[in-house]
Order: sequence, then C-alpha cells, then structure tokens
Amino acid sequence: MKTSVLTIALAALTPLAQAHYIFNRLIVNGASIGGEYAYTRKNSNSYNPAFTSELMNSNDLRCNKGAKAGSTATYTVKAGDKIGFKLFNNEFIEHPGPGFVYISKAPGAVKDYDGSGDWVKVYETALCGSNPGVDNNWCSWQKDRLEWTIQKNIPAGEYLVRVEHIGLHQAHEGKAQFYIECYQLKIESSGTGNPGPLNKIPGIYKSSDPGISFNKWGNPKSYIVPGPKVWDGN
Repeated sequence: MKTSVLTIALAALTPLAQAHYIFNRLIVNGASIGGEYAYTRKNSNSYNPAFTSELMNSNDLRCNKGAKAGSTATYTVKAGDKIGFKLFNNEFIEHPGPGFVYISKAPGAVKDYDGSGDWVKVYETALCGSNPGVDNNWCSWQKDRLEWTIQKNIPAGEYLVRVEHIGLHQAHEGKAQFYIECYQLKIESSGTGNPGPLNKIPGIYKSSDPGISFNKWGNPKSYIVPGPKVWDGN
C-alpha cells in the first residue's frame, strides 16, 4: 500500500515538473549549434521559474538567477539569420503567456558584459487566438523554441541576447513565472540602424502591469503585452 501511495503522489507531481522549461540550446537557420549551454549563460535555478516578487527590482531580471558573465562562449551570426532559442531536453512551452527577445550591445567583449547598459526589445509573441484564457490561443503554446530573425539594419557588434517566456497561470496570485536565459552572440552586419526604444533592466516591468498581474481564469477578453515596443528595424 505504501508503494502505491508513493507512486500515485509522484505521478500527481509529474505534470507540474514537466511544465517547467528553460532555453539553453542555440539554433541558427535551422541547424543546432553546440550542446546545452554552449552559448547560453547558465542559471542556478535549473528549469525552475523565478517569480514576480523576486525579479521586478533585481538584476536577475536580466539573465536569471546565477547567470554570470564569463560563463559561456560567444557564437558568430549574421544579420538576417534566423535564430532559434530551443528548450532543453526536447521540452515544450506548456504555460500560457507571451515570449520576448531583448538585446543589449556590449561595450566590448560580451563575455565580460553584465547587461547594465541599454536593452531593446527585438521580438515578441503573444496571442494567435482571441481568447487569452485558453492555453492554445497563445502563439508559443506547445512550441519547443522561440525564434528571432535578426533585423537586417542591426549594427554589428557583440550582444547579450535575452530570451524570455512569462507563464501566466498563477499571475493573478502575484506569481507570474519568468523563464529567462541569455545567449552571447557576435553579429556581423553592415547595418546602420538605431535600435530602440532603449530601456534598462530591471525597469521594463512593474508587478502591477496588466500583462504581469493578469488573471487568465476570469474570462478575460484581451491581453496587454508588457514591456516596451518592439524595435521597428530602422
């Protein structure tokens, strides 16, 4: 009987564990580059999320807990390349919510950069359907990656690339779940654009933002995407 009870208890917990995820593999134009954390700063909380109360005013909002400069390699890509940020262990995004990519140009080598400079949102994904209370109405639902095509007009340089998905299923309790990772990319480009608007992290969100304190269980009719506008590529 004891074995049966334990088995049932573990089985009940399994879906919760499986729903957690982290981005740690790099895909360039459809090809997998390196292994896990080859070009990703490794966080200290594994595939577990960080929560609203922990992050809003913390430098951990940049790249997640424990993700430090000098912890990974830098990969060279080109403007126009399609970059995939894939989940570890062939997992899927199994929480409703938006996904984002932010970039911050390092003043020198990105391996030494702490992300204290300016950040620009270059990609976002939110609703593909009309009902934010239904999980499969979110564009990233059941996807194994977020993807960003590097804008052609991006200036060359070394960048810290911040990838994020926000799980909203407990957001109404003040517990939006943040899944964040930073990649190190050197971008080759002849672009002369001016990425913006410029933002500091922390500073892009407040816990009271409608898209952070969102209640998916209250039959919502719309969703307001948090954070700054996406760079228009000019």
